[in-house]
Amino acid sequence: MASVSEKREARQRRHIRVRRVVRGTAERPRLCVFKSARHIYAQIIDDEGGRTLVAASTLSKELPKSGDHVKKAEAAKAVGTLVAEKALASGIQAVVFDRGGYPFHGRVRALATAARDRGLQF
Repeated sequence: MASVSEKREARQRRHIRVRRVVRGTAERPRLCVFKSARHIYAQIIDDEGGRTLVAASTLSKELPKSGDHVKKAEAAKAVGTLVAEKALASGIQAVVFDRGGYPFHGRVRALATAARDRGLQF
């Protein structure tokens, strides 16, 4: 069975491999996802300028705190909706999706689907 450090290193290798292809530009920035055991984070990054344009996470003040009984996938949907609203408000309509080396299911898929449903184009 793989240890936690081996799993983390494998994810980082996958992320590096994906990042060789996925690049964010000023016209089409990169929507990057990171997840921990408890929280999920999303950033829209302009790689050419080297700066974060929009960020949202389950720790964001804009999200309502409804106790500790929120499912992780539901929280990811809320973060996807929030990051899409912030992006559209700042004039970003199309992004490149960077799954961060994680498989595209579960929380990552919920975040991406919510952002797409809110009007962000991938």
